[in-house]
Amino acid sequence: MRRMLAMAAVLVSMVAVTTAAAPAEKSFTSKPFMGAKANTGTVTATVDGGKITLKVSDDFQIPDTPAPSWQVVDSKGNVYLLNQMKIKSGTNRQITLPAYIKDVAKVQVWCSWAEALLGEAAFETIVK
Repeated sequence: MRRMLAMAAVLVSMVAVTTAAAPAEKSFTSKPFMGAKANTGTVTATVDGGKITLKVSDDFQIPDTPAPSWQVVDSKGNVYLLNQMKIKSGTNRQITLPAYIKDVAKVQVWCSWAEALLGEAAFETIVK
């Protein structure tokens, strides 16, 4: 009986250590978008398991331009042009960033057709 209790205690402590070591999902909300065409809403960044997912708020209006695209600026000032926000099947209001983007300082809406910045939203802290 003692042996079974000892084994159960070891099992319980292993579960507690494993659960405590699992990183919690982190969420960050940006300041409001500011710009000529993208000037409503915010973007929320969620970090889960090392992956960063960006999602615009419900009140964000995707600009009525030919090719509004997601663009991310990291803490070193590197700029990454990503997917378009408008696609044939609807809109891309959410995007999971590729692994090579390690952090996010700002999210921008970029018009790929006109090559113009339509608006941007900055985070108070760097999203990692």
